[in-house]
Amino acid sequence: MEEDIDTRKINNSFLRDHSYATEADIISTVEFNHTGELLATGDKGGRVVIFQREQESKNQPHRRGEYNVYSTFQSHEPEFDYLKSLEIEEKINKIRWLPQQNAAYFLLSTNDKTVKLWKVSERDKRPEGYNLKDEDGRLRDPSMITMLRVPVLRPMDLMVEATPRRVFANAHTYHINSISVNSDYETYMSADDLRINLWNFEITNQSFNIVDIKPANMEELTEVITAAEFHPHHCNTFVYSSSKGTIRLCDMRASALCDRHSKFFEEPEDPSNRSFFSEIISSISDVKFSHSGRYIMTRDYLTVKVWDLNMENRPIETYQVHDYLRSKLCSLYENDCIFDKFECVWNGSDSVIMTGSYNNFFRMFDRNTKRDVTLEASRENSKPRAILKPRKVCVGGKRRKDEISVDSLDFSKKILHTAWHPSENIIAVAATNNLYIFQDKVN
Repeated sequence: MEEDIDTRKINNSFLRDHSYATEADIISTVEFNHTGELLATGDKGGRVVIFQREQESKNQPHRRGEYNVYSTFQSHEPEFDYLKSLEIEEKINKIRWLPQQNAAYFLLSTNDKTVKLWKVSERDKRPEGYNLKDEDGRLRDPSMITMLRVPVLRPMDLMVEATPRRVFANAHTYHINSISVNSDYETYMSADDLRINLWNFEITNQSFNIVDIKPANMEELTEVITAAEFHPHHCNTFVYSSSKGTIRLCDMRASALCDRHSKFFEEPEDPSNRSFFSEIISSISDVKFSHSGRYIMTRDYLTVKVWDLNMENRPIETYQVHDYLRSKLCSLYENDCIFDKFECVWNGSDSVIMTGSYNNFFRMFDRNTKRDVTLEASRENSKPRAILKPRKVCVGGKRRKDEISVDSLDFSKKILHTAWHPSENIIAVAATNNLYIFQDKVN
């Protein structure tokens, strides 16, 4: 985001689009890998689609940056819990990449109950000339084999295979809302409404419970865990947020069960703003460490806040995402939109933050210049290489030509999931069943 954020030029390429979208096509998570070469999306139908960035070619240098489908696979299937008479959806709640160690890629995907570790690898050779099988794979009669052959590898068309390497199941009573890979790359955690479990990648049949906020009497339940994440550099530290708008920082060195937090971040409530909806809109829907590990960002219904790890009593920055909705909370409560869980992301240098809103709008805030911009991801203005124009929402009074009235916003079009390339100004925005990729204008 350069000096003048208002004349921001962003190219976009339009990726995944069905004009006849079904519920299963709705994208439920978006995640770049550590290099930004791959981008994974998960949807409500339990599918994972991985996009790969085009390599730069000499005759088409401007094509660098286009993402094309690399692999698609079914990660989770719908299940039925017969003991509890509950249907378990196949919807992918979160995807997290592991850093690449060899030619293959590994990623974690989770639905409400089960986390899976997937290996995505390429194959361009196949073995031929088996002794015990013929070319079609049928077993041969051993008595007919008169000579031994050495199987050889023959080239074939490139195939991308996704295989499940581990299945981590049966550890959560409630729905999993977060998974986070530790910086030791040996462990990861999974969080549900009341508990957080720590797993080793090699061990699927047991996990360690590191947070448990379930009260002995469920009638005394006052809050639930909404999101959790490991510190990017310190493998002993993690944070989790709650539906009461609080964040707890825990240190696994202090005790095996991290029920007692090391730090507790909470902003005192302004009594003049108190209303029936205060508690609902203060619930934190996403928490993210900055890449530096110095700050945490949280998203609640109306705002994004940035907290310094060394200051617990209030955030150092607060950004209004869509303050014009404050007067509409009653109707948003009636149509259930007030419970929408928006995510937030940092750019690679922690200088800009991005989060979604309604009407396919998404917001960017520059932490240095304190400027912000509203952009729209929609099919009307999404011709490839088109430049996005900043949008403005007007509240009451006269409406300018290019402004949109608060009353004409479409609340069924919402951007909950976004991702930012780890080192470049490339963003991925999921608008219902469409994935948009925008990049800085290349002159």
